[in-house]
Amino acid sequence: MAAQPRCIALVGPAQSGKTALLEALMERAGSGERPAKAGEGAESRPHGMSVEPGVATLSYLGDTFTIVDCPGSIEFLHGMQAVLPVCDAAVVVCEADERKLPALEYVLRILEAQGVPRLLFVNKIDAATQSPRETLGLLQAASATPLLLRQISIWQDGAATGFIDLALERAFVYRNHAPSTVIALPEGELPQEKEDRFTLLERLADHDDVLMEQLISEIEPDRERIFGDLSRELREGLAVSVLIGSAARCNGIGRLLKALRHEAPALAETRARLGIPDEGPALAQVIQTRHTGFGGKLSVGRVLRGAFQEGEGVTASDGTTSRIAGLVALSGGQNGRLAAATEGETVGFGRLEGIGTRACFAAGTNVPPELAAPPPPAPVYAAALKVRDRKDDVRLTSALAKITEEDPGLSVEQDADLEEIRLLGQGEMHLRVAVERLSSRFGVAVDKDRPKVGYRETIRSAATGRGRHKKQTGGHGQFADVQIAVRPLPRGEGFLFEDEVVGGAVPRAYIPSVETGARAYLRRGPLGFPVVDLCVTLTDGAAHAVDSSDAAFQAAARLALDDALPKADPVLLEPILAVEIATPSAYTPKATGAVTSRRGQILGFDARPGWPGWDLLQAQIPEAEIWDLIVELRSVTAGVGSFTARFDHRAELTGRPADLVLANGLARRAG
Repeated sequence: MAAQPRCIALVGPAQSGKTALLEALMERAGSGERPAKAGEGAESRPHGMSVEPGVATLSYLGDTFTIVDCPGSIEFLHGMQAVLPVCDAAVVVCEADERKLPALEYVLRILEAQGVPRLLFVNKIDAATQSPRETLGLLQAASATPLLLRQISIWQDGAATGFIDLALERAFVYRNHAPSTVIALPEGELPQEKEDRFTLLERLADHDDVLMEQLISEIEPDRERIFGDLSRELREGLAVSVLIGSAARCNGIGRLLKALRHEAPALAETRARLGIPDEGPALAQVIQTRHTGFGGKLSVGRVLRGAFQEGEGVTASDGTTSRIAGLVALSGGQNGRLAAATEGETVGFGRLEGIGTRACFAAGTNVPPELAAPPPPAPVYAAALKVRDRKDDVRLTSALAKITEEDPGLSVEQDADLEEIRLLGQGEMHLRVAVERLSSRFGVAVDKDRPKVGYRETIRSAATGRGRHKKQTGGHGQFADVQIAVRPLPRGEGFLFEDEVVGGAVPRAYIPSVETGARAYLRRGPLGFPVVDLCVTLTDGAAHAVDSSDAAFQAAARLALDDALPKADPVLLEPILAVEIATPSAYTPKATGAVTSRRGQILGFDARPGWPGWDLLQAQIPEAEIWDLIVELRSVTAGVGSFTARFDHRAELTGRPADLVLANGLARRAG
């Protein structure tokens, strides 16, 4: 009886060969189809890397596997994190490249944190310049879990021509795009094979007392025990098996498929890891959302329990209800319709409105528990968007809602004060791809620009001012006289209005009008920015029994402030952000330099909890300096540094930086 379909994630650093490995797996399984990437070609190909998960289903020796090819760039890793919880295991694709170790470590940390069983596939073995055992020593630094070398290379004239399987004690010669051929163990490799095999068995014996006893007694263990131990090590996360091969040449692919077939956990074990009971209504989780031009919304999800039928009603963890408009098989270039989605399958669910990526849903009206999954990452890069055609304003709102539903790593902010729509994400490339999607998929062309900074202004001294508004229009005139005093308030206090009028010089009915006029004026002070942290005190004034009005006193209040504020020593305030930078310790000095070069202040360092060899750097950086911080930070940290930021306070800005801001503000107003 065939096992239930299993779901395997291909993960690893960018350019490590994950997509090539997926194609090799499909070739070795005998599938004539290319891997299916949702929206393939529109964004991935022009950038030379995967920018979203790609899904393919294959059958090998009667077992069915859904393979999810996850992006490797840190800017798109949130797509991987949405996929991992429902996967039975992950294949970490890497190579013997010291420059990519930080990126490999980053991926492994995510897998370790989520408890996902994993194998390591060392790719591009045909181009290797060192032995697998030397590579193992290099890669171990990136893994908190011990690595188990399962295969060693057979070398001929400086090239890897085959491998020895240490568990099977068999030798194989590679054949390009064909199964490897079994050969006798080469005499010259026997001493090294014996040594490496004993090291493997010793590692396994750490968790198997019977095997330990056999090794001590020099009894040859049987293969069933060895492979049983390898399977247990994988499933319980005790060790990570390391296999070798070349995806481009289809070398080592058969052994990888057999390891997945015999050792990868079944769905029941994945349910146990997620805390899902075996019994209950049909249950699935969405790992990817797509909006297509003609077919509407498609939610790619894995069935974790039971089966779903086309047309069936479902309920999400937050109580949202929807109906399955259709079921789509993700088996290659041609997606086919399904009548039902059975347990273990990964399929497309049509038009699950209101149910987004990472959401869990169940059949019927039962509200399922929310499955544990890491939240989407905080944004680290932003761009201001402006439609090229004003007629697209309304369409932009709809398109942004769709791309942020597809990609939880994106978010949108609308700043009414700055009259700006901002798209936020995980880096410059991430936003570039998102803008391309707006145009290619939704027909909304936009331009990106650097976001504006929320400058404010305040005063540093007290002053007085008077505003007299008098106008005769032929009928009733307009008259109001307002005298005010202004004084600075402590930072962060905002605005305070006080009434100290005596003797009824300003009728009580018009005092709120003075405050309204003052608030309106303070939206743009003498320096051109909103005014904060000051107190406006109404001290005196005059009214006319016939010509005074609310509008007249509002106008007089504005005139009084226009008179007072320039005399109160106005000064610019810039927003300061509290920033926490995560970086490998080796790159902390360079990260520190990136902060100080941006007028930042270092506050301290801490070790990153659960990440040995990493630091957390606390700093304060002006918002004006943080726009492209992530670009520099990744440049100096081998691509893995990141940060979180939040508003902390506003600080005075003087000297040349203030002059540049004011000059730019005047230029914008003139334009």
